Amino acid sequence: MWKNYIVVTLRNLKKNKTFSFINILGLALGMACSLLILLWVQDEKSVDNFHKNGKQLYILYERQYIDNTINAGFYTPGVLANEMKRTIPEILCASNVSWLKDNADRLTFQHGNKILKFDGCYADSDYFKMVSYPLLKGEAVSSLNTPVSICLSEKMAKAFFGSAEAAMGKILRYENRKDLTVTGVFEDLPGNVSAKFDFMMNWSCFLNDNNWAREWGNNGPNTLIMLRPDANPEMVRKRIKKFLDNYNKEQSASFRIELDMQRFGDSYLHSNFNNGEIVGGRIEYVRLFSIVAVFILLIACINFMNLTTARSAKRAKEIGVRKVAGAIRPVLMRQFLGEALIITSISALLSLAIVAVLLPFFNQLTQKNIILPYSSVYSWISILALTCITGLASGSYPAVFLSSFKPITVLKGTLKFSGASVVMRKGLVVFQFVLSIVLITGTIIVSRQVNYIQETNLGYDRGNLVYIPLEGSLREKFEIFKQQVLHIRGIEAVTKIGEVPTNIGSSTGGVQWEGKDPNSSPQFTNTAIGFDFIKTLNLKLVAGRDLSKDFASDSAGYIINESALKVIGYKDPVGKPLTFWGQKGTIVGVLKDFHFASLHDPIKPLILRNGENSGWGNILVRIEAGKTKEAMASLGNICQSLNPKFPFTYSFADEEYQKLYQSEQVIGKLSDYFAFLGIFISCLGLLGLAMFTAEQRTKEIGIRKVLGASITSLFTMLLGEFVVLVIIALLIASPLAWWFMNEWLQGFAYRTPIGVWVFFVSGILALLIALLSVSFQAIRAAVANPVSALRTE
Repeated sequence: MWKNYIVVTLRNLKKNKTFSFINILGLALGMACSLLILLWVQDEKSVDNFHKNGKQLYILYERQYIDNTINAGFYTPGVLANEMKRTIPEILCASNVSWLKDNADRLTFQHGNKILKFDGCYADSDYFKMVSYPLLKGEAVSSLNTPVSICLSEKMAKAFFGSAEAAMGKILRYENRKDLTVTGVFEDLPGNVSAKFDFMMNWSCFLNDNNWAREWGNNGPNTLIMLRPDANPEMVRKRIKKFLDNYNKEQSASFRIELDMQRFGDSYLHSNFNNGEIVGGRIEYVRLFSIVAVFILLIACINFMNLTTARSAKRAKEIGVRKVAGAIRPVLMRQFLGEALIITSISALLSLAIVAVLLPFFNQLTQKNIILPYSSVYSWISILALTCITGLASGSYPAVFLSSFKPITVLKGTLKFSGASVVMRKGLVVFQFVLSIVLITGTIIVSRQVNYIQETNLGYDRGNLVYIPLEGSLREKFEIFKQQVLHIRGIEAVTKIGEVPTNIGSSTGGVQWEGKDPNSSPQFTNTAIGFDFIKTLNLKLVAGRDLSKDFASDSAGYIINESALKVIGYKDPVGKPLTFWGQKGTIVGVLKDFHFASLHDPIKPLILRNGENSGWGNILVRIEAGKTKEAMASLGNICQSLNPKFPFTYSFADEEYQKLYQSEQVIGKLSDYFAFLGIFISCLGLLGLAMFTAEQRTKEIGIRKVLGASITSLFTMLLGEFVVLVIIALLIASPLAWWFMNEWLQGFAYRTPIGVWVFFVSGILALLIALLSVSFQAIRAAVANPVSALRTE
């Protein structure tokens, strides 16, 4: 049976080379696109989901009830893990971890003459018992047992000692402050890990460097717990809900905290909160591109359906003869489905070749390391399933349609397509272009939002602004550094800040002022800054001035933003009292609101306090435009002379800002490529239909020309049908596209508007692309010699 199907299929493919090429290429591109997205989706879903104890492994988060608002996040007290493990029997292991849901710390280590920086984390001794990061050397139960223990990745071990074996027991100098002993070496973390790090240090080191983390009223680090195999997660969830009531004494009627937990493997894709509940995250992109994959595959399948049914007249006599010879309809349906599956299989093989060629570029674009899993049985089953689904989907309607022909009609040569079949074919074209226009519109809006993010005025000048970590001797020698740097040609200003301006996240309710409602506990984002902060960032003052060494009172001076002023309520704020963490001071300036976090979030109330004498954070240097190269060389020399035990490292503010939106930039680029593919596949189908239409109407065109029809009128006649279909598709697609993209934009507090012009442009683009697809064939038919067309009569 299959041999017969293959012979007939190959014969038809050879007989209709152009249509065969269009069908196979369209299906291959659609399947290649779907396979790439499937590989990306599988990689996304695998992130943090490979741990042996994954079903028992949870990450904790706080739900803060503040006045009439609910905030939530993965921040927790730095002393939470051990206390929970001690008091809750269902918890087998627990570990605080520094910034696992944020960025790893980049610290400096020295061995001999080698001074290198690596990214890393701090964690409790239970950490390697909980996660499946294989240790090449050392034991999970003891590798982080002491305050001087450090575990290295294989890469870091090789960088300092040449091999994992040679690293064990060796001493590393940490931040030129402390000697640590290598007690373990773990395999380099795989690509499907959300938090990348090259070393892990004992949690006591973090607490020693960050005394604030010892207080129950402060939070920031993450907390992982591993439940006992027989534990009921829902019961544990109820037990931990009010856990902090006995420890955090700052809670009141207007401010209270609940704890909750989420399976750690889910936290990468589901990390966004709304009103205290987990509502989404990267899973939205997974869903979005899964839909895009289905869209593009549908477009390719519709091409197959349309071209197969359109050319049905070519096979009508074959079907008639088969029926006269005794073939029943189910047999014919199986034949046509078999042919569709064979063509789809050929397309699948071609799509695998396309994926193999495109995968390196796709990895570069998505910043992943995806490979074609040739050795995975599951992957081959997925590809086989995709092939079968595509073949059945694309071949089902043609099989039903072609097998319905009546032998008497077709053998008499009087076959005519019914109105229903014509409407069906046009409906498929409309549906195809609805999907294409939705892709075009979505691409335009995503691109506009990405551009809006990149070009929006943050309220400060991020261009030519350099961050230098405040580390080593620079902590004590900052004033000397500042004076030397200000003498460099091209340096305009220097200051310091506790957190980089693109990601100020610390918050507190410990703020008092005159007239404050004692039952209210509003939260204020805050950080420490140095003198000349406003000048360095080119911020706008609404009232008052910058912090300055010329005013002794500025040691307890505070600068607030407009949003903080609205909460505080002072009419003339400059000089008014403000108490921050018990330190009484005065407001010296009010800043115009500026963005100090992601545009996903609204601007929050901000308090900037004097941190000129603090020994942590970053130095900010403003460089004159066009003088960057010379200034950076001089900055490097000064840093090396004042801080020789640390390599000169820096970053630019605009680059750090772009990192906040890497996901959006990747999504924007992927949207561009997938929209192009969707349109290209649609155009292949239109081209095939245009060729068939022109072929079917050859004699009609010849008669019209003989009777005096102009080339223009014939061209317009042939195009008219397709133009109407695209216009109908635009009318249907516009509200769908608006709904999809409006939902996506809700994730941004600051977003580009969706103008009517976007849909107009999408429609014009779709129309132009459609016209370009069919114009050549229409012109060719319109200018053909009518004698050739009529000679066969």
